[in-house]
Amino acid sequence: MAHDIREQLNLPPIDQVGFVVKDMDAALKLYEPLFGPFSTMDSGEFEYDYRGEKDISSLKLAFGRSGDLEIELIQWVSGRTPHKEFIDAGREGMHHLRFRVDNLDEKIAEAAAFGYQSIWQTRYGEGLAVAYLEREGDPLLLEFFENLHE
Repeated sequence: MAHDIREQLNLPPIDQVGFVVKDMDAALKLYEPLFGPFSTMDSGEFEYDYRGEKDISSLKLAFGRSGDLEIELIQWVSGRTPHKEFIDAGREGMHHLRFRVDNLDEKIAEAAAFGYQSIWQTRYGEGLAVAYLEREGDPLLLEFFENLHE
């Protein structure tokens, strides 16, 4: 059963790999020769549901490419997030894989059958939402991204 989770959830190919970094400037110097040029932005403050509680967080983001695959660099700035958990655990590097979905809530419910639970999510507006999902024993998170405006 484990070998066909993506098929059973009817997920498209991965469209993004997310890396959590401690220092965005250092990470850009390291990764621009591989995945650059990068576009950068500050996320601003957004409210997320983090492990069942509302919290405001902010991140620094950078986006590069490898063919059709987006490479995202994320530096934690404030708030309780999976990115802060990752850094606090002494980790840095590959953090999550992103899949685009048409209905975020439906896909989160379907993923529960495979042991995934949403730990960080928000809805930015109609047709635009994101969630990170984890499962026990797996350090790699999945990101489901609903963007019906593209």
